[in-house]
Formats: sequence, structure tokens, C-alpha cells
Amino acid sequence: MKATQTNFLKFLEGNKQLIIPIYQRPYSWKIPQCQQLWNDILRAANDNTISGHFIGSLVYMVDSVYLTTVIPKLLVIDGQQRLTTLTLLLSVLSKAIRASNEEIDISFEALEYYYLFNKFGKSSERYKLLLNQKDRETLIRLLEDTEIPSDKSQQLVDNYRHFESQIHKPDIDLNALYRGICKLMIVEISLERAHDNPQLIFESLNSTGLKLSEADKIRNYVLMGLQPEKQDEIYNLYWHPMEKSFDKTEYSEKTFHKTEYSELFDRFIRDYLTIKSRSGTIPNIGDVYSSFKIYVQDRKETLIKEIVADVYLYSKYFVKLAFAQETDQEIKQLITDINTLRVDVAYPFLIEVYDDYIQNKIAREEFISILMLVESYVFRRSICGIPTSSMNKSFATLSREIDRENYLESLQIALGGKKSYKRFPGDEEFRRELVVKDIYNFRGCNYLLRKLENYERKELVNVPKYTIEHIMPQNPNLSLEWQADLGEQWKEIRAKYLHTIGNLTLTGYNPELSDRPFIEKRDINGGFADSPLHLNRGLQHLKQWNETEINKRAESLADMAVKVWSSPCM
Repeated sequence: MKATQTNFLKFLEGNKQLIIPIYQRPYSWKIPQCQQLWNDILRAANDNTISGHFIGSLVYMVDSVYLTTVIPKLLVIDGQQRLTTLTLLLSVLSKAIRASNEEIDISFEALEYYYLFNKFGKSSERYKLLLNQKDRETLIRLLEDTEIPSDKSQQLVDNYRHFESQIHKPDIDLNALYRGICKLMIVEISLERAHDNPQLIFESLNSTGLKLSEADKIRNYVLMGLQPEKQDEIYNLYWHPMEKSFDKTEYSEKTFHKTEYSELFDRFIRDYLTIKSRSGTIPNIGDVYSSFKIYVQDRKETLIKEIVADVYLYSKYFVKLAFAQETDQEIKQLITDINTLRVDVAYPFLIEVYDDYIQNKIAREEFISILMLVESYVFRRSICGIPTSSMNKSFATLSREIDRENYLESLQIALGGKKSYKRFPGDEEFRRELVVKDIYNFRGCNYLLRKLENYERKELVNVPKYTIEHIMPQNPNLSLEWQADLGEQWKEIRAKYLHTIGNLTLTGYNPELSDRPFIEKRDINGGFADSPLHLNRGLQHLKQWNETEINKRAESLADMAVKVWSSPCM
């Protein structure tokens, strides 16, 4: 390893190409980081006491494979963000010099051919900096001032436009800006693959840029130590397809709300390591990189390609679960329902079951029954108010309790046999808690009503088109008609039953029903008697709505709920 303090522009001079390897994350600096660099450059430019401004290290790998070409190629290990940002700024400066009539210490031609282009380079070798696949074409188009591609790297474009807006301000002196850039200093660290471990050096660096995600670190760890041809092979066969499958611009808000690719990938790696752990140990979400390294290092005889292929295989199941990417509509709906309950802690178990299903170790009907059982287990516990803190450990080790020869039956025994805070609530407990629970303010209220409404329906009702209706109104100032129906204790009855399942239904006529007396709610156009919804059956013949009827309806819906979310058949 050779480390030398050098001037940034001097480093760029001469025939060379700085390549961002495929394992590096895409360009990620945002406007605040660019503005900070801009401010630092102007401060250095305008302060004669500052002879140099240090902007960090630039670490690159010298590989004999790349040194035999006409344009020597250096693989950038660290410093991509600063290097790319300064390339954008130099391009903007060169175009500003070209359009200006000012006398300046450097011409735009010299600036371009010293710092942006290799004068005699052909094709892609023309460019001093070659970004990875996602960003490459956008940077080239910006440098060449040609049309930006439709699948552009937005961050590159945004930062380029930001520098354009800054450089065209009336108080900006182009010559002073250039002098400021001339003062930028770096520590140039050159590594040789035969003698240095780039991964260890990479981990020890204190970057001044954006913090690497666990996903970034894992990708670098997997690919960095390999020869270039092996990097390309593993990246193209496994890693890039896996990244694309995780990089969704839209996904279920109920499953992973506002979750970026890296966070979702970290969750997957945690689940993968949980599955592979013999003891069901669950890594901390902020420590999955370290846990992954230990996992790989413990398998000294296993080729990295085999490990990545296995990660890729399991990632397919995670993605199927996370995004409900299943062509079988019945299975897709069950996965969607499980995701609605926000229990991704069940994923380690479900991923293994998915693998067994895909490998034809269990039949479709059995897979469906398993998904339904997991859904019932989670939902019943939620209704009964059992803390969720134990479920991650329960699901992490659940597959070890399964007899693969008697898959479903052994799962029923395993779940049905759990005690105390891990228990699968029985029918009596489930019914008792369901009829008294504040369902309206329960997170799964819409889910519950949808499942009840569509029970044993072949033509499913699109429940989101309807709104939740309180049969006995929410208005605390009940009309005289409602007071008469409910009796002398109407205030106590309203407080006790208002948000319970017995008093809730669905309607498309919420404004029309409003706080009307029950008979009017029943008989107006669109009222209960006119409703096609199963949840409103039984209301059309009632003459009043009171405590007795609320309890009757609650018990009837509880009878249905016990069938919808069934308990293990013991």
C-alpha cells in the first residue's frame, strides 16, 4: 500500500481511467453535500492564508489486468462520491468558461482534456471517470452535453443542475472558483491486489460522505476480493437481479411503509441469517453486515459463488412475500392478508415453507393451509392483546419443530401446544375478547370486516369502496329516538358498545345514514334493508337497535370469526 498526499487536479492529469467497480453503490450525494463542497472551495479560493484544503482520501486498486491497456485503469475503492461530484463541477465550470468572455487561468479545452477526458482514448476510454452501470450513461451524457436518457440517474442530474445554478450567480468569479479547486488536496492510497486486502482497508476508512448501508457493505464484501471476471459473473448472475427485485418504487404500504431498498435488503439478510442459524439467533438489524461476515467466514470450504447463489434463491421467496408476487391468486391473497397484519417477523418461517412448496415437498393445498394457520395465529393473538415481542423468536425456530413427513399436522401440534405468552388463543378466549374489543380503533379493523364480509363468498366484495358505519351513531348527543331505543342507561350502553364489532358494519351511504334513527337507517334508499352486503343481513327485520340486538349480532359475528380464523385441529 502506498499513501501520498497530492493535489487533486494533479492526480487527474495524464492518461488514466478511474473505474467505479460494479460492487460499489450508485452515486448518492445530495444537494447539501454538494453545497458544502461548493462552500469549502469558495472559502479556500478567497482566503490567501489557505494553501490547501483537504477533502479526504482516494483509494484505488492497481490491478495488473488493467495496467496492460493503453489507458491505465484504476479501480476506485473509496472516494467515489467526492470524485464524481468534482467531475460534475469541473464539467459545469468548463462549459461556463466556454460561454464566458472572461480571461481565466485555464481554457475550457485544457480543463476538459486534463481533468475530464483522455485525449487519445477511444470509446469508453475517452472518459477519466467511468461510473458503474446504473450511473454511467447519465454522467457521459452530462459531460458530452447531449440528451439525458429516460432512465437517468436523477441524483447526478440534480447535482449537475445545482452547480449550474450556483456558477451562474452574478457574484461568482470563475477564475476564483478554479483557484479554489486548485487548492483541493487528497491522500492518494494505491493498493495492489497481490499484497493488500482492500476490504480491511475499506472498512477502516473514516468516510466524510454518506454512511454506507449494511446492504452496501455486504455487496462490497462479497465482490471486492474477487478477480474482475469473477466479480462480473457473480454480479450479473445473482447480485444485480437480486438488487432489481428489491428496488421497487411502489410496494405495499401495509408491509414496508416508506422503506428504501437498502433497509428492505437488510431485513432480508437478517431473515436469511436467522434461517441459517442452528439456534434461531436473530441478528440485530443494524449489525447484519458483521453477522454475514461471520457466517461466510465460518464456511471456509464453501465458495463465495455458492453462498451468493443461496442468498439469491432465498431472496426470491422474501420478495414473493414482501410484494405478494404470486401468480396463484388464492396464495397471493393470503400473503396480502398476512402482510396487512404487519408480521414480517414470520418471514423466516414462511421463507422456508415457500422453499418447500416450490421444491414440491408440500402440495398447494397444504401450503395454503399453513398460510391460513399462520394468519389465524397472528390475528387471534392480536385480538386477545397478547404482546408481539415473543413472536420473532417463535417463528425463528418454528421450522425446527416441523416433521417434514407430516408437515401440516406437526405445525398444528407445534402452534397449538404453545403456552402462556406464546399461546394460540382458543375459540372461547378469541370469542370473548372479540365481542368486547374496541374494533373501530383497532389497526386491523378494515381487514377484519373485509374477511367477515367475504367469508364463503365466491364473488368477493371490494370492501375498500365502502366505509365503516356505526349502527348506533358516534354522536354523543343521541336523538330522543335513539335514547328511547336504548333505554334509560343509553349513555352507559353507548360508551360500552359504540366501537365494538356488534355495532359496526359497512356501507356505501355513510353521509345519508348519518345520525338518523335506526328505522330510517334501515328503510331509506341504500339503507340496511336495501344493502347487498352480508354484514347487514339480519338488520332489515329489526324494529329497534338496543343492547340485546348488539350482543346478538356480536355473538353471530364471533361464530363466523371462529371459522374464518380457525384454531389448530387437535
